[in-house]
Amino acid sequence: MTKELEIIVPQLAESLVSATIGKWLKQPGDYVEEYEVLCEIFTDKVNAELPSTAEGVLKRILVREGENVPVGTPICIIEAPAGAATAGGAGNASDGGSQAAAGAQSAAHASGVSSAAGAPGSASLAAGGVAAAHAAPVSTTPSSSREPGMRGRYSPAVQTLAAEHGVDLRLVSGTGLDGRISRKDVLAYIAEGKPTPPAQAPAAYAAAPTAQAAAAPSAPLTQSERGPLRTTGIHLSQNPPLPDIEVEGQQIAGRSEYFIDVTPIRNTIARNMRQSVTEIPHAWTMIEVDVTNLVQLRNKWKDEFKRKEGVNLTYLAFLIKAVVSAIKDYPIMNSVWAVDKIIVKRDINISLAVGTEDSVLTPVIQKADQKNIPGIAREIEELSTKTRAGKLKLDELLGGTFTINNTGSFGSILSYPIINYPQAAILTFESIVKKPVVINDMIAVRSMANLCLSLDHRILDGVICGRFLQRVKENLEGYNAETNLY
Repeated sequence: MTKELEIIVPQLAESLVSATIGKWLKQPGDYVEEYEVLCEIFTDKVNAELPSTAEGVLKRILVREGENVPVGTPICIIEAPAGAATAGGAGNASDGGSQAAAGAQSAAHASGVSSAAGAPGSASLAAGGVAAAHAAPVSTTPSSSREPGMRGRYSPAVQTLAAEHGVDLRLVSGTGLDGRISRKDVLAYIAEGKPTPPAQAPAAYAAAPTAQAAAAPSAPLTQSERGPLRTTGIHLSQNPPLPDIEVEGQQIAGRSEYFIDVTPIRNTIARNMRQSVTEIPHAWTMIEVDVTNLVQLRNKWKDEFKRKEGVNLTYLAFLIKAVVSAIKDYPIMNSVWAVDKIIVKRDINISLAVGTEDSVLTPVIQKADQKNIPGIAREIEELSTKTRAGKLKLDELLGGTFTINNTGSFGSILSYPIINYPQAAILTFESIVKKPVVINDMIAVRSMANLCLSLDHRILDGVICGRFLQRVKENLEGYNAETNLY
């Protein structure tokens, strides 16, 4: 005897309302142990691995890669032994009722992502607030008679892409759950060169010469013609519709452009950056700091520190210590705008910008003001390693109150950073460069670095930020060879 159990999107954090399926690591027919990872999911803050809450065979996948669904939505069905114990997050697939089960059976597609098993007790697609699947099977051919209600289910990315290329979405076959149209479906439709009604095309395209349309189609590109492809999702359209565009130095003869699939984490970054620059009135300032004594201090301690602590003693650890000390003197820097009030945070939690190959995440050093320099250095190493390995937990990205970005690590000497919404400010630490400096009317070669600050001008003004930067400068220049790290 077996039973079918639903695996749902868990409530990873109090503010989490939805998640995007990034990649399925198990496929239908695979045997899954309890707590074995089923898939990767992306949220507004982090990508995480989702473990199975039941042991058994993965019978059906209900949500495709790239789809965003609300918390509580069933994403797959596990066929488990009748007496098998389950952890939280798994429920009987038959609980949704016979009507929803019938809808689930009819929502099956030839792609195999949600195969029509038609077995009694099939998973309910309506669980967790998702609309029940339609009772009629989804057509796999283009149709202009698609229900009007389907248009409300197009994602913003799909609508934007369709508008750019003049595509009538009623003519596109959807391969998503219940026939939903994804961005990939639109790209495939464009690549196939299917006709678009003139009335649906934007004016810019309607006025374009028709000579290109009359030209004979060229042969598909070979792999060598396509050029190098990224491992993060870039692919080449076989029949791009626009004029030739040079991308990353690769000019494609007879083709017009590359298509780069926007990953869920890239979409999240784009959404957050747009929200920040749209809602926060940014202002910017900077200060130059003489870090000659700091360089000498680090050189004195770095080898012994590495042997003793097992991690690198970086300049960033000294900077964070200097910043949190300055925030104690100017607590308004550690605040959030809340329309009719300003919320000043008591805990100083430093968000640390860490770049990967295709994204930037901001893990948080919690209560950084309570840590010494070795403690901060250990957290920097641990969080950076986890970020680049994709092993961060959601709670390691929550609660940040002030962001620091070590842009100097890749040679930058000046930056204009975007504030990590909804914080009040972000500070960048630029490259340390040797410069001639006038000291007591004499020229000396000193190690200098710029500190750049973007601020929320609703909360902060130039005076307070200037004083804050001056205090950070004093703290950094106060380090010397006699400073005790512990």
